[in-house]
Amino acid sequence: MALKPTIYKLRIALSDTNRHYYDTLNLTIAQHPSETIERMMVRMLAFCLNAQDNLTFAKGLSATEEPDLWARTLDDVLELWIDVGEPAPDRIKKATRLAQQVKVYCFNKKSDTWWSQGQASIKDLNAAVFQFPLNEIKALTSLVERTMDLSVTITENSAYIAAKNGECEVNWSVLQNPQ
Repeated sequence: MALKPTIYKLRIALSDTNRHYYDTLNLTIAQHPSETIERMMVRMLAFCLNAQDNLTFAKGLSATEEPDLWARTLDDVLELWIDVGEPAPDRIKKATRLAQQVKVYCFNKKSDTWWSQGQASIKDLNAAVFQFPLNEIKALTSLVERTMDLSVTITENSAYIAAKNGECEVNWSVLQNPQ
């Protein structure tokens, strides 16, 4: 019998001062059985950093041909492709052909090696690459509950996240941003 995903419900009061975007998000996130809690929370953070009306979670790990998140227009044009982790340069190249904008959010202990090995292949692609420190993502996971009320405030390259059981700050580095 196949393992089922774990479902998380999030209510997020989002204040993105960089984009002047303020909203209350009600998200349901399915954590794939093979997905770590860190990766799931990076998907949540990537959603907050790119929040817009048409942004949705794709099938992700369940469908290798889809990103973790995407935004499609009403006429089904793929505006935004977001991958979490360390995708192969060929996958990023394919994504740049399919979507108007591509973003990658890496976060784990092998992301430095992934970037140093793949940078030459990725640098000419129209893709933005961001890196979260793993220790800060681990601090974020300490806030996880099956049902969460979060406050997320984004300023510069930093997100301040508060929940009833604690708070943390997650910073990121811009490894590549062609825009």
